[in-house]
Amino acid sequence: MAKAFSLASWNVEHFKDNPKRVKKVVGFLNEQNADVFALYEVEGKTVINQLFDQMPGYDFHITEGEQVQEILVGVRSNLTAFFTQRTEFKTGNTYLRPGVLLTVRVDERNFTILFLHTKSSSKPIGLGIRDDMFERAIDFKKTLDKKSPNKTSFMFLGDLNTMGMQYPFDKNINPELELKKLDSQAQKASMHRLSKNNPTWWNGPKSKIKPSDLDHVVASDSLRFKKFDGSEIDVRGWTKCNNDAEKANWIKSYSDHALLYLEVEM
Repeated sequence: MAKAFSLASWNVEHFKDNPKRVKKVVGFLNEQNADVFALYEVEGKTVINQLFDQMPGYDFHITEGEQVQEILVGVRSNLTAFFTQRTEFKTGNTYLRPGVLLTVRVDERNFTILFLHTKSSSKPIGLGIRDDMFERAIDFKKTLDKKSPNKTSFMFLGDLNTMGMQYPFDKNINPELELKKLDSQAQKASMHRLSKNNPTWWNGPKSKIKPSDLDHVVASDSLRFKKFDGSEIDVRGWTKCNNDAEKANWIKSYSDHALLYLEVEM
């Protein structure tokens, strides 16, 4: 099937005004050659000047607000695209990151993409905020369905921080249960969480926490994706390194989050 567009999603963790690191990160991003990309945890506004210099041929959008960490989205200039900042995904907290809503038109077909960076916390409030944002994203898909039944081409994605909840008296909620609820909600809206060929987060071989699945894409069942060895998402970065030493070096140089790459097909 023909490719509609490719997309990369990556939390670069505290991405700010370090020219050497920015150059390496943008170099790796350029290697992916994605038509659309999102970077999470952008903290230095001058980063965008280096993106202008190193990524000609893209248009950029960055969220604005009281939050320190922003979402930056780039779209290849030859694509027809429309950006909107969605503050309802701050869940009433002015310091949370808003969502970025991007509509891309390819051959008279609209693809609607919502980029999210949800609350990172294993406390009850963290789980509650994430759950609320997931419900809002799925409800948005249902709203789109009313306008175009069975034809909605929608996905939401990003660093969703599905880390569960820690609570005393044996009342913990593990990450798998949080994801099970998300999957159930998505299924009721004719959506599913895309398959990946690797976990997405790891803090290296010295970490007490094993590689985890924090970054996700949830998409309309009507969408079709290129397969990478049977998976809809190719996880790139430390996951492609040959050994723990190489993985630790990659994480130190770039991020403890790997990059998610996918291709949407017509």
